[in-house]
Amino acid sequence: MREPTSGGPTPGASADPSLLRRGEEAEARSLLPFPNREGSALAPGVGSYALEVEGLVKEFRVYHRTYGSLKSHAAALAKNLVRRGDHAGFETRRALDGVTFRVARGETVALIGRNGSGKSTLLSILSRIYLPTAGEAWLHGRLMSLLELGAGFDIELTGAQNVFFNGVILGLTEEQVAGRYDAILDFAELDRQAMDLPVRMYSSGMQLRLGFAVAVHLDADLLLVDEGLAVGDEGFQEKCFRKMEEFKTQGKTILMVTHELDHVERLADRVLWLEAGKIRRDGDVAEVLAEYWDTFRHAS
Repeated sequence: MREPTSGGPTPGASADPSLLRRGEEAEARSLLPFPNREGSALAPGVGSYALEVEGLVKEFRVYHRTYGSLKSHAAALAKNLVRRGDHAGFETRRALDGVTFRVARGETVALIGRNGSGKSTLLSILSRIYLPTAGEAWLHGRLMSLLELGAGFDIELTGAQNVFFNGVILGLTEEQVAGRYDAILDFAELDRQAMDLPVRMYSSGMQLRLGFAVAVHLDADLLLVDEGLAVGDEGFQEKCFRKMEEFKTQGKTILMVTHELDHVERLADRVLWLEAGKIRRDGDVAEVLAEYWDTFRHAS
């Protein structure tokens, strides 16, 4: 129910040392809190929370005109710097406006809202794709994001190389990744020949299956999913549901964005309803969904 509207590494093989170094650095960065406005790091909280968000704001500039070359763009920028009284040719739009919430360890929270309400922007900030304009957020534990097809993959690397690379980013050793390798292939329904191909040669369905398989097999503590269950055939979707339910029973934390309200009812413990960049409701699944549907009935 929708709302209205043989060339790569094999298990046990030695990974590229440069990938290991890049992965270790990325892991270290992923555990740091966002800096405050003065640039000093704020100490993360402790306790039973997997995710803490406080006063998160994100603004984007929307430009009113485009330029045919870098030179013309640079000239326009210089002009605006000199003539500060002139309109700079853009407007600022706020995608998130003071969002604050916490997610307990082992909790599954669904983000709902109409297109443009800020759901994907929020997940992108938590995944370190965007920096916030203001506010702080802390992630306690290993994070794995599934935001779009092939997100986190280097399309020039093989499927096998990407599996090991993602494992290293999460802080696992090569031996730990190798121990999960067969399970990942089995879940993704890919053979070893396919895993030796560059990811750029994969279909969208192959990328989806491999991305989800990596996300749920590499010991992440917190999983961010943006419409990850809405793609693929029915058989694969059901397999994903069973894996997500298994993920929950292991005490893992899930923050998911979806327009499929049936998915919310099946998986979520709690619902956050975003509207115009703000949290309109935060609470029980049945109560929030009932009010959410009421808004559509009253609008029609």
